[in-house]
Amino acid sequence: MRWGRRAAASGRRSAPTLTRTEMKISKQALREARQLFRSCQVNGLLDENRLRQAVTQLVVRQPRGYVEILSRLHRLAKLAVEQHTARVESATPLPANLQADISNRIKTKYGAGLEILFSQNPALIGGLKIQVGSDLYDGSVKTRLAKLEQSF
Repeated sequence: MRWGRRAAASGRRSAPTLTRTEMKISKQALREARQLFRSCQVNGLLDENRLRQAVTQLVVRQPRGYVEILSRLHRLAKLAVEQHTARVESATPLPANLQADISNRIKTKYGAGLEILFSQNPALIGGLKIQVGSDLYDGSVKTRLAKLEQSF
C-alpha cells in the first residue's frame, strides 16, 4: 500500500492507493470469504459450528491473504446475524400475548429462524421501536415529538 502521488507532493496524506497485487489479493480474499461463508450455511441459516470449524482450518492452514479472508468472513457473519435478529423496544414491559403477536407478525414478514429480543427503554415515552437487520420501524412517542419539534 502506498500513498497517492499528489498528496505526497503537496505534503498532505490522503487515502492510500492499493497496488495491483494488493487489489488482486483483496478481490480473491472476498471471493474466498464468500465461498467459505456459503459453505457454513444450512438451509439459508448460518451454522455456528461450521463457521467455527472453517475459521479454525483457515487459521491452521494460513493461506495467502488469510487475515483479509478472516476479516471479510467476520463481516459477512456479522451481517447474517444482524439480519436474523429482531430487537423490539418498548417504554413499558409488554404482556406475553402482545409479545407473541408481535413475534408472529415479524416472523410472517421476515421468515422463520429469526431471534426476537424484547427490551425496555423508558426514554421512548410510549410506542414501539423495532429493528430487524438494517430495517427500522420507529413508532415511538419520542421520535414523533422530535419530528414535531423540527417542524416548528
